[in-house]
Amino acid sequence: MKPASPPVLRATRLLDQVRERIRYKHYSLRTEQAYVQWVRVFVKWHGLRHPRDMGQLEIESFLAMLANERRVAAATHNQALSALL
Repeated sequence: MKPASPPVLRATRLLDQVRERIRYKHYSLRTEQAYVQWVRVFVKWHGLRHPRDMGQLEIESFLAMLANERRVAAATHNQALSALL
């Protein structure tokens, strides 16, 4: 028996799609808020490009910036990575 695939996203805006997927996974409200904020920062940092037009290289450069320039903690770094995945 195959596992059920997630439903098709009904929202049209990116951050609404992120919220919809997070709610589907039953994450907490605070996790939803944090993940949406990370996606927002990621998109702004890359010049308002849509994430579907970006890939592994952009994610790695963003995470490198967090680690090297902002010197965020490991837990914060992992949270940003989880939000982007």
